[in-house]
Amino acid sequence: MPTAAAPVSAYDGGLSDPVRGSQLVFRLVMDAMARPGTVHRVPALTRPPKPLYPVTGAVISTLADADTPVWLDPPLAKAEGVGDWVVFHTGAPVTQHQSEAAFAVVAAPKTLSALNGFALGSQEYPDRSTTIILQVQTLADGPVLEFEGPGIDGRISLCADPLPQHFAAQWRSNRQAFPRGVDLILAAPDGVAALPRSVRLIVPEA
Repeated sequence: MPTAAAPVSAYDGGLSDPVRGSQLVFRLVMDAMARPGTVHRVPALTRPPKPLYPVTGAVISTLADADTPVWLDPPLAKAEGVGDWVVFHTGAPVTQHQSEAAFAVVAAPKTLSALNGFALGSQEYPDRSTTIILQVQTLADGPVLEFEGPGIDGRISLCADPLPQHFAAQWRSNRQAFPRGVDLILAAPDGVAALPRSVRLIVPEA
């Protein structure tokens, strides 16, 4: 009879080679931000507690540090070991307030009803906004969404699923706040894509 896998300790499952691993993941995330909507494969470099994906664990381990508060959505905040794992492997404090977060990690995008509840930055300091890491099941088999803007040659299609409810309206509002607004990193089981606030969602005409 197979034995059940032991729960992941907060001290385990981090980047086995923190320097090289973080350099690789950082480069992939920056490439994704520079070329919005493109999918970049990320190897499983971490083993975080569920429901965090290994890709998500690698991204937050690379981007967050002691100066960047992290907000976890309710499924992650309630999951055993996730908060401790994030704190141990990033040094970042976990905040309960969306508006204080430099990074937000969301395991249940459909329950995220308000992108503008996070820090949007200011006209003088637009970089003081939240980067939201959304866990999605797929970057290829969801509804087709088209985007245009800086870093995109014409238009690009992205098929991520699931996304926050009323996503088209929320993203239109986020884009209108530019240069303020949130940026999105979409973390799937095997890769990432990014939607910086500068890109515009093309809404088909009725």
